[in-house]
Amino acid sequence: MYAQFPFFPTIMHLPLIKIGNSKGIRLGKALLEQYQIHESIELILEPDYIILKPVSQPEKPRQGWSQAFKKMHQNGDDRLFMGDVFDDEDWA
Repeated sequence: MYAQFPFFPTIMHLPLIKIGNSKGIRLGKALLEQYQIHESIELILEPDYIILKPVSQPEKPRQGWSQAFKKMHQNGDDRLFMGDVFDDEDWA
């Protein structure tokens, strides 16, 4: 592993590689291993910067929602804030 110091930034110049109609960068094996990049990265856009951040775990959409909804129901937090707009309609 390489030592990284936050006050001494490492600057790398990488060539852009043509990928279809787009362009990308290639990250070497040592860099992927050092930062434990496996499946995906997080892209953070800042003024004058593009930051690539390793994703610790693949994101699973709606993971944990079922447990959260059960807990909300147990706490009585799943009530409507306002009535249904169709409650006062006469549908007969």
